[in-house]
Amino acid sequence: MSKKTIMLVCNAGMSTSMLVTKMQKAAVAQAIDVTIFATAAAEATNKLQEQKIDTVLLGPQVRFMQKQFEEKLTPLGIPIDVINMTDYGMMNGEKVLGQAIAMIQSVKINS
Repeated sequence: MSKKTIMLVCNAGMSTSMLVTKMQKAAVAQAIDVTIFATAAAEATNKLQEQKIDTVLLGPQVRFMQKQFEEKLTPLGIPIDVINMTDYGMMNGEKVLGQAIAMIQSVKINS
């Protein structure tokens, strides 16, 4: 799998920044070539225009925005989902990374 980019979205991009660090450690441990970053919901559209994003994960606190993001991302073939609340609360980078990779792979299978 070529290098992929995962964008995490939350209210201010702060709480997901901690999760990004855990996900990056998990990616290194599993030898997965991935770029992971967090952004505030208000900046997400700009980030999508600035770089190629392979999948988007929403923090549980912004799950109410899922439909709005789906309308933007589905036509672009970018999968989106909400991070499992327990995994988010526990900052389980390995599990969330697995969720993102599965989403990316499902797009490849379906296309």
